[in-house]
Amino acid sequence: MDINKKLAEEFKLSQEQVNNTIELIDDGKTIPFIARYRKELTGSLDDQVLRELNDRLNYLRNLETRKAEVSSSIEEQGKLTEEITKALEAAVTLVEVEDIYRPFKPKRKTRASVAREKGLEPLAEFINAQENNTDPMSEAEKYIDPEKEIETAESAIQGAMDIIAEDISDNAELRKKIRSLYEKAAKIESKAADEEAETVYQNYYDFSEPISKIAGHRILAIDRGEKENALKVSVVIDEEFVFSIAEKMYVQNTSECGRLVKEAAQDSCKRLIMPSVEREIRSELSEKAAEGAIKVFASNLRQLLLQPPVKNQITLGFDPGYAHGCKTAVVDETGKVLDSAIVYPTFRNGKDEAAKSKIKSIIEKNGVTAISIGNGTASRESEALIAEILREIPQKVSYMVVSEAGASVYSASKLAAEEFPEFDVSIRGAISIARRMQDPLAELVKIDPKAIGVGQYQHDMPKKRMDEALSGVVEDCVNSVGVDLNTASHSLLSHIVGINATVAKNIVTYREENGAFTDRKQLLKVPKLGKKAFEQCSGFLRVRDGKNPLDNTAVHPESYEAAQKLMEECGFKLADIGTSQMSRINDTVNQHGRKAVCEKLGIGAPTLKDIIDELMKPGRDLRDELPAPLMRSGDVMEIKDLKPDMELVGTVRNVIDFGAFVDIGVHEDGLVHISQICDKFIKHPLEAVKVGEIVKVKVLDVDVKRGRISLTMKGVNSAHGKN
Repeated sequence: MDINKKLAEEFKLSQEQVNNTIELIDDGKTIPFIARYRKELTGSLDDQVLRELNDRLNYLRNLETRKAEVSSSIEEQGKLTEEITKALEAAVTLVEVEDIYRPFKPKRKTRASVAREKGLEPLAEFINAQENNTDPMSEAEKYIDPEKEIETAESAIQGAMDIIAEDISDNAELRKKIRSLYEKAAKIESKAADEEAETVYQNYYDFSEPISKIAGHRILAIDRGEKENALKVSVVIDEEFVFSIAEKMYVQNTSECGRLVKEAAQDSCKRLIMPSVEREIRSELSEKAAEGAIKVFASNLRQLLLQPPVKNQITLGFDPGYAHGCKTAVVDETGKVLDSAIVYPTFRNGKDEAAKSKIKSIIEKNGVTAISIGNGTASRESEALIAEILREIPQKVSYMVVSEAGASVYSASKLAAEEFPEFDVSIRGAISIARRMQDPLAELVKIDPKAIGVGQYQHDMPKKRMDEALSGVVEDCVNSVGVDLNTASHSLLSHIVGINATVAKNIVTYREENGAFTDRKQLLKVPKLGKKAFEQCSGFLRVRDGKNPLDNTAVHPESYEAAQKLMEECGFKLADIGTSQMSRINDTVNQHGRKAVCEKLGIGAPTLKDIIDELMKPGRDLRDELPAPLMRSGDVMEIKDLKPDMELVGTVRNVIDFGAFVDIGVHEDGLVHISQICDKFIKHPLEAVKVGEIVKVKVLDVDVKRGRISLTMKGVNSAHGKN
């Protein structure tokens, strides 16, 4: 197989794009580096496409490796034929390769292997010949041998049929046809393990759906229900359809031998092929569902990490609680902790004056301008308390409810202890809640992505694949934003390509011992950071107020000469970077002719564009171009206050296969079902909404008892959205 050619066809890319990309990957270049700094070679492929291409490349290479192993194994047995070689070459999946290998695999003890050991293979061949006017019973009598435990002709025939059944089940072409039939005609069914039991799986107590149509989230629910012994699950198909395929391939006539072969074919299907194919089908459905869930999780995580930071705010982090009080921490604009305290509101009218007075004092003392409230236990009551306080104070302060998923995990971690050794575990959680509003990316990278709470069935996913996908998202996000070399924590630095955890700590140590970095070249003095690592990481690290203004841009050091030459040609100096004068550079380049400028500088058009963008806006943050997060300051509602047709503004908190959960400020998130997201048909909610997006919704239904809110985004009158 020409892997490069196949990838070009599958991804609808030019052969040159694919060849160059694979060469870069094989040379050890990282995905973010390739996406940002090798656009001319890849045709400006983004990081997501590059990762998908890399995954597929690895699969196809593993497929070719397995084909070679199987071919070698069959050849060692002296059984490799031209037909088998052609079948292996034509195989496009690992399952097909394993089907071809099945007859040649060393087998554990089976009914057929026992029959072969008893010398019944010739009898199986006699029956398989299906000659008319032959008597299999008379032939079988020749094989009666009490020493071999063949007491009767019937037992000899049974052994021969076991051999025929296994041979039939080893037929790769038959398996392929039967698997195809299952994919088109089989259904997956689930029943209650105990019909009297009340569980969350009651929707699946009497469930049936074609496997060709079943949604991934239903597969994941059924799988979990089966694992928890709440459901009994089966794959159902009309046996006669399956039997007919095998019979058509093996039964030649209606002779007595033909009848026996028909029985053996049915036995092969029912006892050997169907259970095996059903396991494969279940496994494939689960694998596809998991892959889909991982993609949704990854997309949600990407949007969450790239939420715009709430900059230049002195922020009060408020970690709600009942018995153990509410933990608070104030951080300045840079995230430095200014103050901390625990307050003990009872959340009863007229009983919280002491707590309110304490919070007002903290706000006034530290000049707090924004409050970040965790959305866990006592969140709704805390939000009501904060809203009440904000109405009573003269200061202009707004607040935002943030997800506190993972905050407790982080606060008890080794990393948190290293960052805040002087603070108690409970206060560290409040610090994290404050910082994740100020800079979601910098704070959330400290937490295991699976604990961030923007997926579905994340704990049921294959761990290795999940970790690969999510770490890839974190890596892409951190590198696309870039980090400040002089303020970034070692946990943030470790996500920059080319920098591992050890090197990240070495960078921080170097910074502490030698003072702030003044240019990127100093990175080469950091222990264990060599030239190859420097090439990968340097463009993603910013040095503000350094010796060279280009160090505060995403321009790679390898392009500094081109950038300086460009400025000279256009009449600018290094000091002009980021000033209003630099806004004229595009017009100047157009006057010279972009193609001519590229040729003169020895760079491609994508690199020229990137350099110009960086010269105009050095240190720009792509998150600044996104809509600001929703800050609140008004009244707080409860779920009982909601009425049908009420219109509100909310923030999308999670997107899953069947809809989106929206925070409308009443503690419980409302569900917008996929059918209620927009007027046109969409296959998945991600086509229309994303995590962090501010949306207008209308209440459809409220179930106060169960804490469920049904929302719609259809036909919402934007003029009446309520914040």
